[in-house]
This record gives sequence, structure tokens and C-alpha cells, in this order.
Amino acid sequence: MTDATSPLSRPITAGIVTALVGFTSSFAVVLTGLNAVGATASQATSGLIILSLTMGIACIILAWRYRMPITVAWSTPGAALLAATGTVDGGWSAVTGAFLVVAALTLLAGLWPGFGRLIARIPASIAQAMLAGVLLPLCLAPITGLAENPWGVLPVLITWLIFMRLAPRWATPLAFVAAAVVITVELIRTGAPLDAGLLVPRIELTMPTFTVGALVGVALPLFIVTMASQNVPGVAIMRSFGYEVPWRPAMLVTGIGTALGAPAGGHGINLAAISAALAASPEADPDSKRRWVAGASTGVFYIVLGGLAAAFSALVILAPAAVIPAVAGVALFTALGSAVHQAVAEPGERMAAVVTFLIAASGLAIAGISAAFWALVAGLLVRAVLTRR
Repeated sequence: MTDATSPLSRPITAGIVTALVGFTSSFAVVLTGLNAVGATASQATSGLIILSLTMGIACIILAWRYRMPITVAWSTPGAALLAATGTVDGGWSAVTGAFLVVAALTLLAGLWPGFGRLIARIPASIAQAMLAGVLLPLCLAPITGLAENPWGVLPVLITWLIFMRLAPRWATPLAFVAAAVVITVELIRTGAPLDAGLLVPRIELTMPTFTVGALVGVALPLFIVTMASQNVPGVAIMRSFGYEVPWRPAMLVTGIGTALGAPAGGHGINLAAISAALAASPEADPDSKRRWVAGASTGVFYIVLGGLAAAFSALVILAPAAVIPAVAGVALFTALGSAVHQAVAEPGERMAAVVTFLIAASGLAIAGISAAFWALVAGLLVRAVLTRR
């Protein structure tokens, strides 16, 4: 059977795998981030549901319209940023307002090329150092969790390590499976009741408000992190497989999706980066012209997972201490390693990157504005002083 007449089951399966890996490897990070900035359990669940739905619809639109395996994801680094930021002035409603601002900035990056070039001028070393500092506390959770709840965390870490050796792309999803087993065993042991209402998917809307602290401390760093660690690498990965992603339509679709999801708690959708290769590589289909089916299949399965998001969220709510933070931490190990590497790759910018990293990792908020923003400011200032000719 030739490639042209091979069954579509291969790209469809590739799309299902892409969605399953993308969702299960980082949904705990998303819930952690939304809870950290003030969302209740139901609001965080609503955010997870709306992100899954908007990602799915965006994948289907872009893949079908441009006949490319373009996939869309939530911003996992952005969720980690939220987890490091904590509550802000104005509470959850101000955070949803910040999400709307991120949507507006994304649309602006698509409509005005000059704005995109301005963002691109932020040195990669500074942006990645800020991201590394944000990720560090979350990546320490598996280690500190061993002291807090060794019998709950150890199965997660052992599972992750074994499958990082045998099947790296499945290491984090299977670490979550290990966590689910730990949670189930604990529920049986304690006889804790399960509220069936937790399993029902619900969208909970919040009226957005706008505060300076949320705009400067959440919206701006979230936008920069998403552009630097998701959209730009996502375009590069697709280019490596021979696809030229249409920048403006991609930014418009993800910007509109972010705007629609913001009142329901969605912090933002963007081009997929690491998981993009699962749908765009020859493994999805030998015929590059048919791989768009994998992108559309990814979207359909994201929508299916959105219907199950409440059940995933319920597992997080019922989890024993330290178990879910351990899953979130191992999910970010790769991102931390990549961010550290890029931050210190250029010797001439290493000191500025170190300063940026330390301030971001400190979690110190000044004037109600998060450490991520001050890390950017300090890093750019140090870089300007040390590299000024």
C-alpha cells in the first residue's frame, strides 16, 4: 500500500496521542497556577475546561484551513508563572482582566508586525532566565514532597524516572497515572466520600476587572513568557518539518481564543512547541500533505478531554499532600533545563541572566507587582550597564 492510499488511522492516532500527552503531562500545572492566583476549585476547573475547548477548536480551524498539522496548546510556562506569582491586588477578577490583556497583546502581535519585532528584541537570555526562576520553586516540589509524604511521592518519582529511560514522551503522563493510583488507594484506605458534583463539568464566568498590579505583574510577564517559550519555538519546530506557519492567522486565532476563554478562567492558548512535533513529524504520516489530519484530530480529542476535565480536577482536589505538586514539578523539569541552558548560553550575557533568575526565583513582590516583572527590569538594566560600549 502506498503512502498516498494508506489509511487515515495513522494521523488520527497521532493526533489523539498529541492531545493525550499534552493534556495529561501538564494539566496539574495549569490547576496549580490558577489556584495560586486566587481561583477557587470550581473556577480553576472552569479554566481547565475552557482551555481544552478553545485549544481544540483552534487546532481544528488552523489545521483544516491551512492544511498543516498546526497544533495549539495552553501555556504551561505561563501557568508556572501564575503559580509563582500568587494572589494579586483585585483578586481573581483582576487576574481574568490580565488574561484579556494577554489576548489583546497577542492580537496586536498578529496585526502589527512592528510590535512583534519589538517583543523579539527582548534578549532570549533574559526571557529564559526569568522563566527558569519562575520554574525553580515548582521543580523543587518533588524533592520537598519526599520529606512531607514519602509514600505518596516516591511512586510518582520512580515511575517518572523509569519511563524517562524507556519512553520519555510518556514519562509525565504515566507519573500522573501513578499519582492517580496513590490517590485511589488513599481514598479506599480512609473511606473518604466522593462528591459526584465534582465530576460534572461546569463553566464559571467572572466579570474581569483591571488593576495596575495584575496588568504589570501578570499580563506582561505572561505574554512575554508565552511568546518566548511557546509561539516562537512552535514556529521553529514546524519549520524544521517543512511547514511555514502563517503567523498572523495563528496569532489572531489564538488571541481570539484567549479572549473568549479569559472570563471562564483560561489564562491563554498559543502555538504548541514541544508537542507540535508529535503531529508534524513523519511518524504521524509519511505523506506531509496528509499530516494536517493529525492536527485536526488533536483538536477533536482536546474537546473530548475538556468534557473529562472536571474528573481530572477532582483527582487533584482529593489528592494527599505533596502528590500533585510532585507531578507538576516533574512535568516542568525539561522546561527548566531548557530555560537554564538558553539563559547562560551566551557568556557575555550570563551575569544579567543570573540576576534575572535570582529575582524571579525569590518570589519577591514590590508595590503589588510580581517578581517576574522586576526580574525582567533588573535583568535588562544589568545587561545594559555591563554591555554598554
